[in-house]
Amino acid sequence: MKVIVIIPAAGLGTRMSAAGNKSKTKQFFELQGIPILIHTLRKFANHNQVDEIVVALRKNETAGFLKQVEQEKFKKPVRVVEGGEHRQDSVANALAALDASPDDIILVHDAVRPFVDGETITGVIEAVKKYGSAIAGVPAVDTVKQVDRTSDGAVVLATVPRERMVMAQTPQGFRFGLLKKAFDEVKADGFLGTDEASLIERGGGTVHVVMGSPRNLKITTPGDLELAEFFLSQENRRNTSAQE
Repeated sequence: MKVIVIIPAAGLGTRMSAAGNKSKTKQFFELQGIPILIHTLRKFANHNQVDEIVVALRKNETAGFLKQVEQEKFKKPVRVVEGGEHRQDSVANALAALDASPDDIILVHDAVRPFVDGETITGVIEAVKKYGSAIAGVPAVDTVKQVDRTSDGAVVLATVPRERMVMAQTPQGFRFGLLKKAFDEVKADGFLGTDEASLIERGGGTVHVVMGSPRNLKITTPGDLELAEFFLSQENRRNTSAQE
């Protein structure tokens, strides 16, 4: 049984445009001089249960990315496939390029979540072994309102019980056979989901939740970059202390 990680990284990241260089997509913005995507890859390349990583990229970003990968000398093989217009297209392209058996485990992880920890990765892998599909998630801490959007703005319809809500994170993990079947089904009828778990849910499958971490930040806005710099500084200090 193999564990293969898919990183869809072909998004434009328009909400990051205020952060500076508009010629860069958000996954190539830098934290302490290193692209966010490389920080993310390090977490999976250093995980002892991961066998292979596949990154879905825009064609014009591939050459530069491969040079960075060569410099990193990752412990695990990293391959690139061409990304699509939507996340779902990018993951589908990666799945089509895999040499995988039905029982192999596929992890799909956001390119801009560089602070995922080994415990979360392991937790999702172990849950997939047991249940077939699992995601990382954290409990909702704010009150959640269901709203109706009108021409005058949003109007509250109901308060959703917070204890039944989780905020989905990545990695999201699945047996290859299960995920491939779900992708084939949505391709046939043109459904576009918000994440991989939504495709499994749509087909009647059960998705289990593994406790994630509030630090598993998805960097989507300029403000997130500032918080990410702080998280990275803390991480570097911990690593330095552990080596002393």
